[in-house]
Amino acid sequence: MANMTHPMLTKHRDLLDRALQAIGERGYWSAYPESPSPRVYGETAADEGKARFESYLGADFPLDQPGSQGVVATERSPYGIALDVRYPRADAGALVAAARAAQPAWRDAGPAVRAGVCLEILAKLSADSFTMANAVQFTTGQGFMMAFQAGAPHALDRALEAIAYAYSEMTRTPGTAHWEKPQGKHDPLVLTKTFHVVPRGVALVIGCNTFPTWNSYPGLFASLVTGNPVIVKPHPGAVLPLAITVRHAREVLAEAGFDPNLVTLAAEDPGDKVASALAVDPAVRIVDFTGGTAYGDWLEENARQAQVYTEKAGVNTVIIDSTDDLKGLARNLGFTLALYSGQMCTTTQNILIPAGGIDTPEGKVSFEEVAGAITASVAKLTGDAARAVDLTGAIVNDAVLDRLARAEKLGEVLLASQPLEHPVYPDAVVRTPLIVKLSAGDSDVYGEEWFGPIAFIVATADTAESIRIFRDVVSARGALTAGVYSTSEEVLDEVERAAQDVYTHLSVNLTGGVFVNQSAAFSDFHASGGNPAANSALTDGAYVANRFRVVQSRRHTAREEA
Repeated sequence: MANMTHPMLTKHRDLLDRALQAIGERGYWSAYPESPSPRVYGETAADEGKARFESYLGADFPLDQPGSQGVVATERSPYGIALDVRYPRADAGALVAAARAAQPAWRDAGPAVRAGVCLEILAKLSADSFTMANAVQFTTGQGFMMAFQAGAPHALDRALEAIAYAYSEMTRTPGTAHWEKPQGKHDPLVLTKTFHVVPRGVALVIGCNTFPTWNSYPGLFASLVTGNPVIVKPHPGAVLPLAITVRHAREVLAEAGFDPNLVTLAAEDPGDKVASALAVDPAVRIVDFTGGTAYGDWLEENARQAQVYTEKAGVNTVIIDSTDDLKGLARNLGFTLALYSGQMCTTTQNILIPAGGIDTPEGKVSFEEVAGAITASVAKLTGDAARAVDLTGAIVNDAVLDRLARAEKLGEVLLASQPLEHPVYPDAVVRTPLIVKLSAGDSDVYGEEWFGPIAFIVATADTAESIRIFRDVVSARGALTAGVYSTSEEVLDEVERAAQDVYTHLSVNLTGGVFVNQSAAFSDFHASGGNPAANSALTDGAYVANRFRVVQSRRHTAREEA
């Protein structure tokens, strides 16, 4: 393992050490401020970021990389504004060849130098947070505050977390070791052993439409810091956030003395099928994917030469058994369902409630009253369009609208989805959440994922049946999150055991400012890798350790003369 130094490593050494401490403690820590306050980022940062974003619109994106075959412009904003950014159309073979040529010097630089350069990339991205916030907002449909937080500081925290885990794994083995085995009366056997961190090869990151940076940064930086060049293939609907990322990465790599082709952008026309071509290329040895189950399954089955990390779809569930704060429960779940119109992989879909009602300090509350409290909370949050749109954002694509139209016919509608008029962007496509009542026998409906502003309140025979349904559905379809409300320690323990059995992270009795669909870097794991929703976790040791191998060499060592 090389022990080189580099000015960028020196600059960011304290940050790396603090991140290494954070992943061991798992308490609250964040390296990048989540408040877009002028006091934090500077008085002019917001205006300058918006201006930089607008400078990209209707123009050729400034990215000089090999093998471009014309340009593509595929993005359509959920807010109805014209984007028309033109990106270099990828030549998959040229990108792979350039990546392979760039790799040897990056490999030889060693873990510490690579970490320093990656941290400098994060610093550049952090300084451009307002540009990124606008890019994320207008390609994904997120509200501005979510786009700022999830698209910039929270995504950067997840990237830093991945870098810290990777650095810890790469440096677990010493670079060299002295080996001496006694041989009795004879001279000992003496060897010098050298251990090299060797990257697997070219890495491919396939981005998603809804959280292009938050979901892509862990894989991108975990692969890059472990020595692998990375080809970033954005979703055609959300290219700009990752194009900005690639541009900053290439600039920093060049500044650090490395080949910028260590990070390239693979923008495509949807018909090009660049992701599939790259995923099975023999030189591509790592694939990171976030998106639908069908394509994730295809990657796992067909990209045999690569280590494939997927986050796919799941059926997130909340079990309501009893509560000592029905109003807090309703407020919390209402916010969960309304946030970004349910277009989060962690949003609750199924809410399981006994048909006979639940116990509260005020006595038994009927199923209808519990369901009514939840629907009333959503209705209140979305009742004022001018305020609601900041919470709901806009609908990311037509597939969500089609799914919403089908879901309206699946059962008794407890809360109808309504279009909202955006006060600033009149062409924005905004819909409030739909809530449908189902019975326990409707497993053909609630047993599938319905991504978008769609929730099912399911009447079960009792809490025992709710737990059984949770086990069955998640075992079959997976889940990223689960929640439970109960005043019974016995019930809480049983649900926690069930969550462990189906490898799903559990939130218990959330009634305040923490929500089941939120995940904090350095403390919360995102996905577990143990059920069909995902085969990996953001971020643990398993997520990074197989992006490189340790290759050793041994040499005889001459004994020093006495």
